[in-house]
Amino acid sequence: MTDIVHPHDRFLKALLSNPATAGTLLRERLPKEVVAVLSSDPPELVEGSFVDETLRAHLTDRLYRVKTVTGRTALLYVLIEHKSYPDVHIGWQLLKYMIEALKQWERENPEWDRLPAIVPFVFYHGATAWRVPDEFLALVDAEEGWRPYLLNFRFTVFDLGQIDDRNLSRQPSLRAWLLVAKYATRDGQQVQVKELLVEALVGVPDEEFRFLMRYMVETYRSYDKPTVREIIHRVRPEEEEKMMSLFAQDIFAKGRQEGHQEGRQEEAASMLLKQMRRKFGQPPDGVTEKVKSAHLESIE
Repeated sequence: MTDIVHPHDRFLKALLSNPATAGTLLRERLPKEVVAVLSSDPPELVEGSFVDETLRAHLTDRLYRVKTVTGRTALLYVLIEHKSYPDVHIGWQLLKYMIEALKQWERENPEWDRLPAIVPFVFYHGATAWRVPDEFLALVDAEEGWRPYLLNFRFTVFDLGQIDDRNLSRQPSLRAWLLVAKYATRDGQQVQVKELLVEALVGVPDEEFRFLMRYMVETYRSYDKPTVREIIHRVRPEEEEKMMSLFAQDIFAKGRQEGHQEGRQEEAASMLLKQMRRKFGQPPDGVTEKVKSAHLESIE
């Protein structure tokens, strides 16, 4: 496996590169006022990414061109957050990337009279609940009376962690993808949802099943080799040996990476506790344990 560092990026790009699947997700989760005027045509994926190179480890994006029932062209911009906790600056990221998307549209339509509407949508599957305000002005330090004269926009947040597992989507295959994505960042809950995952995976096409299993091998830290074998055996018994052989190197690479990650986590936790003691004195036992058990991203 050559890109184990960014499996979330690969996974969610694959999910949202299918226009029919993306169309279903967006129709289910965008505000009803937006969905009500979308035409029945599936969204058209616009190639490219607007995310800064330095942020692509935890941000993925997709831009779609859509038609409305009145014949207008609009853009739907999806920004996918992979961090285990919400980024408080997400509104700023959205603004920058939407401007880049409109600049690209302008280059393709140099004779334009009016810009297309662009609707932002945040897809989040981190382990911590999303509590960041859903409007850009929350980031701006301005006088209250100035609000009518300042740039602002709202964005929809699809937080997988706040939606019941069986209500992730009405479409069975999409529900399986979203279920797998939801628990990729929830190490402590992966064992408990194994039965539900098996149930959801039974109905997906063969190629999608192989893709989903590879992602689980890469990201489900609680799933060891016997667990992976059991899931394959129960869902696609005829492919058990072939897939286990295919994933052998992936499982080895994951174990090697997790050992390195644990070492970095312990080092970062130790450094943070030293800094806390230097500034605040000895922290309570509960704080010490929380730091020691936190993910590396949270510690940083």
